[in-house]
Amino acid sequence: MSVTAPAREAASTLQLCRIMGPNDANIVGNVHGGIILKMIEEAGCIVSTRHCNTQNGDRCLAVLVRVEKTEFLSPVFIGEVTHVTAEITYTSKHSLEVQVNVMAENILTGTKKLANKAALWYVPCSLQNVEKILEVPPLKYASVEQEEEGRKRYEAQKLERLETKARVEEVLPPPPNPEDPPKEQHTIGFSQSSLIHLVGPSDCTLHDYVQGGVTMKLMDEVAGIVAARHCNTNIVTASVDAINFHRKIKKGCVVTVTGRLTFVSNRSMEIEVFVDATSLVEAEKGRYRAVSAFFTFISLDKSNRPLPVPPLKINGEEEQRRAEEGKARYLQNKAKRQAEKERQIAATAHQR
Repeated sequence: MSVTAPAREAASTLQLCRIMGPNDANIVGNVHGGIILKMIEEAGCIVSTRHCNTQNGDRCLAVLVRVEKTEFLSPVFIGEVTHVTAEITYTSKHSLEVQVNVMAENILTGTKKLANKAALWYVPCSLQNVEKILEVPPLKYASVEQEEEGRKRYEAQKLERLETKARVEEVLPPPPNPEDPPKEQHTIGFSQSSLIHLVGPSDCTLHDYVQGGVTMKLMDEVAGIVAARHCNTNIVTASVDAINFHRKIKKGCVVTVTGRLTFVSNRSMEIEVFVDATSLVEAEKGRYRAVSAFFTFISLDKSNRPLPVPPLKINGEEEQRRAEEGKARYLQNKAKRQAEKERQIAATAHQR
C-alpha cells in the first residue's frame, strides 16, 4: 500500500548544513571540490532513500549511478557554512533525479553565495538483495510541463550512459615510475597521477559497497594533483562533466584512481579520471572499470584570480584524438554557459 501524497512531498526535499574546517580545505584555504561532491552525494542519498521507503515492502537504500555536469560557481572557504539543499525532481519506474544546490554562508557577515549546482540519479537497491532494483514511488509534480521536462532529462542521461559504456574499458598506461628518466614537463605523461585505496568499512553503505561520495572525493583529489603538476600553482575544481558509475565497488576491494590531462585551454584544464577496482579476496574476477568522469580545473594566483594555463604538449595520434574530443566538449560547454547566461538576462528583463 502506498503512502499519502503529503508524506511523499515531505520526503522529497532535504537540507544539510555544516561549517567548513581546516580538514576540508587545501593549503591555501579553499575547500576541496571533493568535499563538496561528497556532501552533495550524501544529501542526494538521504532524500532518495527516504522517498523510496515511503511505501510498504522491501526496505531499500538509494545507490548513485550517475552525476550530471556539476558547476563549481564560487569557491568555499574555511569558516563558511555550507547549506546543501537536495530535491527530488523526477522519478521513473526504477530511478530518481535529485537536483542539489550548495550555498556558502559567511556567518560573520551573513552574506550567502551560490557555490555549486548538481543533478544526480539514484536507483533503490533492496537491503535483502543488493542486485534487486525496486520500484520508485511516483512523485507528485506541480505541472504536466514539469513532469515532461523531467522525462526528457531521464531519456537523455540514459542514452549518454549507454554511449559512455563503449569507451570505459580502455587500458590506461601505468603512472610514472620515480626510477624512470623524468618526462618532459607539460606533457600528459608528466602530470598523470594515480592513487591506490583499500576500501574499508567507513567508506561503505549498509550494503558494504562504496559510497558514491567517497569515490568522487578520491577522483577530485587525483584530478587536483594532475592539475597542480601541470601548472605548479594553486588550482580549484571548476566543473565536473557527467560521472558514470558503471559497476559497484565492494568492501575489501583495492581501487586505483587514475587521472590524465586530455585538453588545455588558455584558462582551464580537462582531466579524465578513471576508477578501476580489484577484489583482494576474489582476485580471479580480475580488474574492472567502475567509474569514469571528466573534471575541469582552473589555475589561480594568490588573490584567487584566474591565471593562464601552460599549453599541453601532445605526443602521438591517440593523445591528439583525445585533445580534439576535449576541445569539442570545451566549446560545447562554453556555448551552453553562454546560452544560459543569455536566458537569465532575458528572464530578468522580462520580469522588469
